[in-house]
Amino acid sequence: MQLIHKMDNYFFDIKRYSINDGPGIRVTIFMKGCPLSCAWCHNPEGISPKQQKMYTKRKCISCKRCIINCPKKALTLTPDGINSDKAICNLCGYCATVCPSLAIEMSGKNYSVEQLMTIIEKERIFMQHSGGGVTFSGGEPLFFPEKLKELLALCRKINVHSAVDTSLYANKETIETIIDETDLFLIDIKHFDSEKHHHWCGVPNELILSNIRTIANAGKDFIIRLPLIEGINADDENITQVALFLASLPWQRKEVNILPYHATALTKHIKLGTNSPLFTAPSFACQQHCIELFTRHDITATIGR
Repeated sequence: MQLIHKMDNYFFDIKRYSINDGPGIRVTIFMKGCPLSCAWCHNPEGISPKQQKMYTKRKCISCKRCIINCPKKALTLTPDGINSDKAICNLCGYCATVCPSLAIEMSGKNYSVEQLMTIIEKERIFMQHSGGGVTFSGGEPLFFPEKLKELLALCRKINVHSAVDTSLYANKETIETIIDETDLFLIDIKHFDSEKHHHWCGVPNELILSNIRTIANAGKDFIIRLPLIEGINADDENITQVALFLASLPWQRKEVNILPYHATALTKHIKLGTNSPLFTAPSFACQQHCIELFTRHDITATIGR
């Protein structure tokens, strides 16, 4: 089981003024690559650790600049838009550079630690005045522990609050390398049943639950984030099992953020040329019922964040 990726580290997005990835105003840095493959993932471009090409047909003006300038002659214009021959394309990104309508984009940029810290430094005043900081997300930031640890240590050095948004699917040794440098963990629990977790996310969950307990026993601050999908994990049995597990931990905050399913990732799948099943968002009544189930176990659950 390989939990650490050794290739170049790509980042697929950097969001400034983020208010949904931890307290205050934050800079959220999205690292590319994840050992999970959740069927409902809202950042499918973050699953592969490799650079990827994204194409938006409605933006394409059929100017053929990408075709003319492609060094590998990997592109053709079809009735369905620009087609890339994956057997020839080397993802050099030149087609995206010359595209005047931004119909072609490259997902994945290799930032240096120095470049990322420069971005963070520019936003320090907003973070400090709002009680915010930096959140490392993905993908899965623990997929690249060496760069993550370096960035966390530098944030601590300049007194910037740091959060790691993670599934915690990583070796215990990986957790130990970054636990002291991290101020807050934002931890996903997708499903409590390991077989169902494996079915929907591609990996079992015993390691995840064990790492949650390790972080709780270490006295680290964390928030649980629960993506809620009707017919998948919104039933009483699953929510109750999650609540009982969390109630058993030495956890001061006792805060769960319920994240109702939304279908915004479908557009990204179209751009990537991949497929995604369509799930059902939980009703308002279902969301409120889940909040009540957590409340019964003295855990505060809120919608969003």
